[in-house]
Formats: sequence, structure tokens, C-alpha cells
Amino acid sequence: MPSMQLPDPLANPAPQTPAPAGVFSPLFHVVLHEPEIPNNTGNIGRTCVATGCGLHLIEPLGFDTSEKACRRAGLDYWPRLGVQRHADWETYLASAQPPRLWFFSTKGVKSYFDVAYAPGDHLIFGKETKGLPPALLERYADRVLVMPMVPAERSLNLATAVCAVVYEGVRQALAQGHRALDAHHRLRDAQK
Repeated sequence: MPSMQLPDPLANPAPQTPAPAGVFSPLFHVVLHEPEIPNNTGNIGRTCVATGCGLHLIEPLGFDTSEKACRRAGLDYWPRLGVQRHADWETYLASAQPPRLWFFSTKGVKSYFDVAYAPGDHLIFGKETKGLPPALLERYADRVLVMPMVPAERSLNLATAVCAVVYEGVRQALAQGHRALDAHHRLRDAQK
């Protein structure tokens, strides 16, 4: 894969488009630690827009997210996403100030079905080729979750894993009354 020039996030930050009127705060925040494949990140961004979740990208990224690159890739929903970029893990922690973190890895010992997700939780996923760094898995060992798979299978595609986790969270949010469905099965804030 050819090397791509990444824009300087301070000189050209991702657009922070305000949410349309009537839209609620993000249900969850999906955090991608050093994502490598643009198609996966694009699919994850679409899942976030469709479910009312925020998206955080922790650098380095394996692709360009400039306005021109997003237009060329047909990511017409990208401006509605309000994606946030962070230079590294510590910068992300300092700026996002996440209330609760959940890490997803094949090295987890607790099923992601066995957790009660809450609005505002941050769902952290690693890069496609290596997953999350061992230092993060050790530092947050009690928060590392695994997705059930048959024996001998290595992992799921990153975009597939994110979608499955987010929709488990959506299912729980509906059951707990944090979100509701309208007559057309569209998500809405349960308080409205």
C-alpha cells in the first residue's frame, strides 16, 4: 500500500459539525486505536452515524481523512459524524475524559455479552493487523472483552466487530429505557 500524506490535525482539524436539531448526545463513543484500512473506518463511521455514536481516531492512521479524500471515497455522511482525531492514547484520554472504557480483543477473558453498557461509554478497538497494544491490555485488564467465536478462528473484521458491539449496546439501551424507537423503528432519545 502506498504511503499517504496525513494532514496536520492542528492545521486542518476534522470538521466538528454540530448535530442537527433534535439529535441527542452520542450513545457511545467508538475509539479506533491506530486504524489501518480506510474501508473499515468508513464502514465504522457509517455505523456511528446510523446509531448516534461518536467516533475517535487515535493516530497514526493508515490513510488520509482530508475533505478531498473523503469526497473521493464517497463518504457523504462523514461531515455529520464529527469525528475527533487524537495524536496518541494519552492525548485521547486527556481530551475525551471518558467515563468508562471497554476494550475489545481476542485476548479478553470476559464476554462482551456479560457487560451492562451505559450511555457515554467508550468502546476501544485496535488496529486490523495487531489489535490493541499489550500495554493497554495489561493496564486495563479488567475491562478487556472478547467476542465469542468458534475454536481456531483468529478474529472478526474490525468493522463487523464494531457493528456487533454497538448494536449490543443499542439493544441494551432500548431495554434500559435510555433510547426508544419511533413508529418507523428509528432511534430517538427516550426523554423526548
